[in-house]
Amino acid sequence: MSNHSIIRIAREMSDIQKGPDLSLAVACRDIDVRNVKAIIIGPPDTPYEFGFFEFALKFGKDYPGKAPSVVATTTNGGRCRFNPNIYAQGKVCLTWRGERGEEWSSAQGLESILISIQSLMSSNPYENEPGFETANDESDKKNQKDYVAKIRHETLRISVIQRMEDYLDISPITGAVISSAGVLGSDSDDEMDKTFGEDSTIAFEPFRDMCKRRFMWYYDSYLLAINKAKSEVKDGQQFTRMPFECPGNGMDGKFNYTELERRLRTIRKTLDEETERWAEEGLLQTKKESGVAANLQRQYEQVVEAYKKDRTVTLDIEFVDKNPFVWAITYFGRPMTNLDGGLFRIKLSFSPRFPDEHPRAKFETPLFHHRIAADGTPCYTPKRPDDVKTHIEAIIEALEEESPPYDPRTMVNPEAAKLFWGSADDKKLYNRKLRRAVQRSME
Repeated sequence: MSNHSIIRIAREMSDIQKGPDLSLAVACRDIDVRNVKAIIIGPPDTPYEFGFFEFALKFGKDYPGKAPSVVATTTNGGRCRFNPNIYAQGKVCLTWRGERGEEWSSAQGLESILISIQSLMSSNPYENEPGFETANDESDKKNQKDYVAKIRHETLRISVIQRMEDYLDISPITGAVISSAGVLGSDSDDEMDKTFGEDSTIAFEPFRDMCKRRFMWYYDSYLLAINKAKSEVKDGQQFTRMPFECPGNGMDGKFNYTELERRLRTIRKTLDEETERWAEEGLLQTKKESGVAANLQRQYEQVVEAYKKDRTVTLDIEFVDKNPFVWAITYFGRPMTNLDGGLFRIKLSFSPRFPDEHPRAKFETPLFHHRIAADGTPCYTPKRPDDVKTHIEAIIEALEEESPPYDPRTMVNPEAAKLFWGSADDKKLYNRKLRRAVQRSME
């Protein structure tokens, strides 16, 4: 591979990694920039909403003159076709392979490929099948609805629940944790290794921590989707086969949202237990005077000193039980805002593998806010994952932002978000609920 190709791929990956798009993530092994893993978060208001869809891209020596090969790896081991253009065997049909004028151009790149795939994940994917773009008779309308219904179910079952159970080593049947090591690879890793000839025995799972954090962001949305679907389909009801599906390249199965809800709640409980274990492991690391413990101690001292000098925000920061892996942050609501007078306690829990794993924040003081989930998990993105101060700054920024851009990917409290972006009366009700929460924080 030419140096030009390598530099181009590395730059395109860096642009995505540093960019603001919460829907895309990319990674590769340090020694192999030609083989890239990518994950697309399913777009809001589609049956793919907040699913984790992974793809493997292989760049040839002639890139960007020639498009990379693209393989979908979130397929339930080759048994599930998630879209008319995303086959169960992993084939992805993209527009530049079609008619004249849609061919690949060297002006395109990694991001445009991922956006093209993301565009396939529409609110009505039935129309992606050639010949069905303008299907409007009654049978087609029913098929469209049935197709959306089963994609929504399998998005939750395969792209979210199975993935998270694999990351956490949870048995899907019993809900028990099989082990704590998490050394086994997922279907996605196995498929990518087979596709690209990888012979490494170490699973490459670059999105493990990100998916765990996003799961906590979107947990309430997953439960809402399940509750809505339960009123539309019955457990045990068979999926409807589409006209363009065939044995070995379709989406067959039965609805069972009751079971999906049980598994979803088990995952959430296991994640909370994992966070609690971090504190225990952190104390051991502190006794051993590990590098991570020393790093957190040093950053704590720097952060405390920095906020002593910062007159724009009032914070108290201390260790919980003298453990540098658990920080208690008390935030005082800024004057002349809806948070004025509030007193909010935020717990920041650090992994023994920080910064490879992000800290997990939780508001222990209940607060009605569109960026804070019902269980207290805030939605925020730090500028530098290895710098604790940027985590704190990002949390405060998300909390205080008065006129945020409309972005469903940051709405982790569905009830609050519906009011915040609703009518004028809805917004007034949102502000009243927020102020009540602020007042209760002072009691």
